[in-house]
Order: sequence, then C-alpha cells, then structure tokens
Amino acid sequence: MDTMRDRFISTTSRLLDEDPRLALVLAEITRDGFTPAMRRHPDRVINVGIREQLLVGVGGGLALTGLRPVVHTFASFLVERPFEQVKLDIGHQGSEAVLVSASASYDWPAGGYTHMAPGDVALLDTLDGWTVHVPGHPDEAETLLRHAAAADGERVYVRLSAQSNASAHPVTGAGFLTVREGRTGVVIAVGPMLDNVLAATEGLDTTVLYATTVRPFDGAALLHAVSGSASADVVIVEPYLAGTSTAAANDALERTPHRVLGLGVAREELRKYGEMDDHLAAHGLDERSLRERISAFLTW
Repeated sequence: MDTMRDRFISTTSRLLDEDPRLALVLAEITRDGFTPAMRRHPDRVINVGIREQLLVGVGGGLALTGLRPVVHTFASFLVERPFEQVKLDIGHQGSEAVLVSASASYDWPAGGYTHMAPGDVALLDTLDGWTVHVPGHPDEAETLLRHAAAADGERVYVRLSAQSNASAHPVTGAGFLTVREGRTGVVIAVGPMLDNVLAATEGLDTTVLYATTVRPFDGAALLHAVSGSASADVVIVEPYLAGTSTAAANDALERTPHRVLGLGVAREELRKYGEMDDHLAAHGLDERSLRERISAFLTW
C-alpha cells in the first residue's frame, strides 16, 4: 500500500493537470516527487527552497491573484515556524489556500523534535475559519485532498501521516462517521487512531465515532451519539496534542451533563526518539494503553 504522502504526490499531480487554477508551492520537501509536474507546469509548481515563511507568503500571494495554492512541507515548518504568515498572509488577507503537511506529531523520530508538530491543530484553533482534515488512510487522503482543492472560499489544512489504518472508510469532507454503536460512553477516534481505538474497545459496549474532518467539529454527531448512550462520557483520541478538541466537545454538550477525557500526545518532550511505535506507547496511544485508560474512565 502506498503512503498518504505518496498519494498526495499522485493526486496533486493529476489535479494540476486537470485544473489550471491550481498551484503548488514547495520548500524542498517532497520536491523530487513533483519533478514531472514541475516540468509540465513550471509556472504553477514553485519551489522556494528552505524558506518556510516565504513558502506561506508566496501561497498567500498566489491566492490573491485568483489561483488555488496548495502549500506543502513538514507540519512543524508549515504551521509552527511560519505561523505569523499563516495568520496574516492567508487568514488576515482572506486568502483561500490549502496547507498540506507531512511528518505529523512523531512520524520521523530520527529527525528530532524540530520535525515534530503535536501542537499544529491547537495552534490553528487560535485562528478563525480553518477546515482541518486528518485522514486515516491513503484513500481517505486522496478524497480529502480533492475536497480541499475544490473548496473555493475555504482555508483548509490537510494533516498527512505515515501512520495509517488498515482499511479506508467512506469520507465526505464533513462530519463524523459512526463505526460502532454501544450504550456506555462515546469514543471519538481521529484519523490514524481508529484501528488502535477499535482494538482497544473490542468487547466494550461503547459507541465509536470516526473523525477525519475535525474542524468544523461535528458537535451534532456527538450530541446524537451521547443521546443514545446510557452515560454522557466522551473520550477523544487524537494523534496530536492531548485535549486539543475537548473544548469543542464541551461546547457541543453544554446543555448535557457530561465528562470528557482527551487522549493524545503529551506536552512532555520525549528525548529518546526511537521509532514511531515507541512514541505511540510512550504517549499511551497504543492498543493496550488505550484499553486501560478508556476502560478506567468509562467505569469510574
């Protein structure tokens, strides 16, 4: 199976052929994969070098000319390092751009903490009007990339990961999908967390919602799921900073007595980088740890 990043290359290359309004801005990362597209569309595939602030600024400028820019690099260099440009050159200017990241929270541990961005979605939450997609499978990534490219008038962040679920689910670019129904609490699994959540909750009488579009947050789906449960206990399992979506869940359930547990990447920095699975275990996002933490919360 190809990776989400592989699918990003193939899908975006086809979209550049199909849509003359689409442009791609790179900062060296994934440049080689787009060499054929750059040859076919030298005026719409731009590599600015290792200049991430310029990367976002160029994307914002292209959007102001009427193009639909797709701006890409590692998450830490796309959201965190050039945050002022994301805030001003895209948000403040009302530009319509698509940010597509790679490397996520812990995908390339050998790169060190400079290449990890567990706070990216929380940081975008400080800005208004962003749609955030977190696919859990390459097929979902392709669908959501196509949605993002066609979503005129929207600012979209697509968060790609090396971690993937075994199978794809039908995604629409909006809302949560119910993949299991139960009577004792609700667990929301975000993107590549789904397989571990399903394994961790096997045999538990628990509803599992699958979220690949996390902003806007589908409060209506959560409220509906809670209304069909014997308890309004909610666990959110996210592949980025723990607690990123707890405020959104609390807002959705403001008129319902409830409890929310946010599981995800801890704030404490891991300095023994290891491999991706080591990070999952260290943050309690592996199957065994999730079962212990979810069961303890739902039975407390």
